[in-house]
Amino acid sequence: MTVTLPPDYRPTEKEPFMNELMLEYFRQKLLRWRAELLDESSETLQHLQENNTVEPDLADRASTETNRSLELRTRDRARKLIAKIDEALTRVDNGSYGYCEETAEPIGLQRLEARPIATLSIEAQERHERMERTHRDD
Repeated sequence: MTVTLPPDYRPTEKEPFMNELMLEYFRQKLLRWRAELLDESSETLQHLQENNTVEPDLADRASTETNRSLELRTRDRARKLIAKIDEALTRVDNGSYGYCEETAEPIGLQRLEARPIATLSIEAQERHERMERTHRDD
């Protein structure tokens, strides 16, 4: 079954949480984000292949290596983000998207708008971060 989103649709608190329109809205948001990351990634790869010259000047070579390292780190970050987007898309498909993994309570719409790959409600995320800080100090 295909759901067609009205062009100006934005999820609201007044409608049932994760109804068909809302799920389709977030599916499309996730797919657009994924496509952007893949485009950027292929541009990075192309850029790295094009700029494969060895600089004779030591300072230029160091600068080139620093830039290449930064591009590779950015690409790795994007790869990890794409994996999280894929996981979120799986949750959209299986009906668990938008619900906290710890409490099964709805994750707020504002949080999902800001971070569509969120798996925890703000409260659960804060608890998780407090626990990390507590155990990191040990």
